Amino acid sequence: MAKTKLMTILHLGTAAAALVAAAPLHAQDAPAAPASEEEEAAAANEAADQESAEGAADGEIVVTARRRAENLQDVPISVTALDGETLEDQGAVDLTAVMQRTPNTTLQIARGSNSTLIGFIRGVGQQDPLWGFEPGVGLYLDDVYVARPQAAVLDIFDVERIEVLRGPQGTLYGRNTIGGAVKYVTRRLGNEFEGRVRASYGSYNQLDLVGSLTAPVTDTLSVGGAVARLTRDGYGENINTGNEHYNKEVFAARLSAEYAPSQDLFFRLAGDYVRDTSNARHGHRVSGFNNLPAYQPLEDEYDTAAGAGDDNEVETRGISFTGEWNASDAITLKSITAYRDGETNGQIDFDGTPNPTLDIPAFYEDNQFSQEFQLIYESDLLQGVAGLYYLDGYAAGAFDTVLQNLGVTIQSAGNVDTKSYAAFADFSVNLSDQWRLSAGARYTIDKRAAEVQRLTYAGLISPFFGGTPRTPIVTNTDYTNDRTDKQFTPRVSLSYLPTPDMTLYASYSKGFKSGGFDMRGDARLTPETVNGFEPETVDAYEVGMKTYALNRAFYFALAGFYSDYKDQQVTIQVPTTTGIASFVNNAADSRIWGFEAEARANMTDNFSISGTFGYTDADFKRVITTDPITRQPIDVSNVWDFQNTPTVNFSVSPNYVHNLGDGSTISFTPTLSHRSEYQQFEVPNALLDEDGYTLVDAAIVWTSANRRYQISAVGRNLADERYRIGGYNFPGAVFGNSIVAFYGPPRTFTITGEVRF
Repeated sequence: MAKTKLMTILHLGTAAAALVAAAPLHAQDAPAAPASEEEEAAAANEAADQESAEGAADGEIVVTARRRAENLQDVPISVTALDGETLEDQGAVDLTAVMQRTPNTTLQIARGSNSTLIGFIRGVGQQDPLWGFEPGVGLYLDDVYVARPQAAVLDIFDVERIEVLRGPQGTLYGRNTIGGAVKYVTRRLGNEFEGRVRASYGSYNQLDLVGSLTAPVTDTLSVGGAVARLTRDGYGENINTGNEHYNKEVFAARLSAEYAPSQDLFFRLAGDYVRDTSNARHGHRVSGFNNLPAYQPLEDEYDTAAGAGDDNEVETRGISFTGEWNASDAITLKSITAYRDGETNGQIDFDGTPNPTLDIPAFYEDNQFSQEFQLIYESDLLQGVAGLYYLDGYAAGAFDTVLQNLGVTIQSAGNVDTKSYAAFADFSVNLSDQWRLSAGARYTIDKRAAEVQRLTYAGLISPFFGGTPRTPIVTNTDYTNDRTDKQFTPRVSLSYLPTPDMTLYASYSKGFKSGGFDMRGDARLTPETVNGFEPETVDAYEVGMKTYALNRAFYFALAGFYSDYKDQQVTIQVPTTTGIASFVNNAADSRIWGFEAEARANMTDNFSISGTFGYTDADFKRVITTDPITRQPIDVSNVWDFQNTPTVNFSVSPNYVHNLGDGSTISFTPTLSHRSEYQQFEVPNALLDEDGYTLVDAAIVWTSANRRYQISAVGRNLADERYRIGGYNFPGAVFGNSIVAFYGPPRTFTITGEVRF
């Protein structure tokens, strides 16, 4: 299947190129110019950075939150835009570091994983990365939607900027952006020869090597890319095997070619590759020691005694082709063709002991093909984008649930094939110099076909993962089914500009997350699992303000939001006498409200300060689930609370730049960020829930006068906070009372040197 889809992308990419190239090449000898909205945004932001560096008034920040380049102040959406170079200088390791500077946002590494992304924005997301479930926060690598969360914890290198769009983005970004979207925008090549070499050494023998190069072949063709080798010893140890725990072993590369035969034509062919062979990440046991006299509590939170094994490998690949034609001064046509695939082999030890009390060896694979066509229109009166989108995705896998105390293994396996079709449009009209009206809508059709199998074997490993070939003692689940979901997701906003430097807006938007099938569903215990579960939806209302003041030296954004969250997909795993029963129902309705603020101020030519604040009040109004004993429906809304949603979060980051006598500069940037208490699951658990934590980071950066050389020293989590970011909860004698926790990184120091040429 992968080979067939790869041929498909090459054929469609060629067709898209031919379609765009069919336009008249009326300026063959004209110098190439940026053609895409991403390049326009990059150029504008680079100019703004240069103004700021020279002590001038802070320039506009340009984003592509509405699929076209716009000033941040003009976008009636809560958007945080983070410059990639600044993130690198301040020691941001990967995408999860973004949440420290983004209000009401959670981006975490999934429990039992090194590189699977879990995202929540304003209380809406999805913690379960299993195939069959859809993420609630959409990730875009450049313009390509990354459908699955595996290997989506992207490392920070060769990145132009990261945009975090809060609130449902169902109109322009479609399915599975019900909480919001994260846009990871890589650097474009341009047409000048340049390169960078970056080397870092730090705590736990961290050694990161990153190199990038842009090489013009002709005046209209450039090739280039970036390569990264990122390694680190473990924060802890698996005392059962003696191997490192929480280590890092990653190789990543991005290559691209850009061709701009005229000012009106632009083509980009890009590929990326990631291979993560870091050891399997197991949990740290936090309960049940009395039942295991041979096992003593471990003092270090990063240590484990897991016996499931340490082998782990995640590999992903992607290729995309983008073509743009500026058909006129007002119209741009754009085609984006992409293919991605990946595999995961690993294991998770749910019990955290040498015994196979609750071990999970697992295999996973996925691939996706997508095609998007856009028409972008820009005039003095009307601006917007319309388009068509198609996604063909496939995800499959298998895992064992090894239960030593019962002497059995439950093998779960299956696949889901998804075909998604959408048409969308979003336009803004200038009613006057002060009033702007924006409206848009998207219609999506999702077709999903699933095969699900769940078998129980006598013994402690199934034949799929190397056990003795034998017949299962119970066939728990064995079905094939399909479903079609259709959804209309509108958006409307009204903006008022009392002055050129202030925008007030009010908006309504709708988002949805696709329905699906539970890959763990046990049809013997829950026969209704064969029907799957319905989509969930959010109706979101927002009012906000974005303003500049004091000759644009001060920027402030404030937004208040209210969300009506309906048919929320709820996953419950209940221990039974024969294993684990999984329930997935559209069982919850909730209301979410809150506000968020972002500010930055250039106090002097050398001193600035920025900060964020977020508040979220999320409350379940109805949660209907099934009592595992009586099998009767019950409402547990008075017991449940939202997961991964702290009520309060804030950050503050001053920056001081000192100009040295030779023209070089040295800057100092401390950062303090705080997240209040939050739960790992909807049901509270004192052993797993986080009480809240505060992180203190600091960065010192020296930059040469010609900006070719840079040396930085970064300390992260300087107070050495130990905070929980995930866990598993399987109480009961059958499961060895297995409650394990996963933790965020400890205190680290890193020294980095960079040379540009």
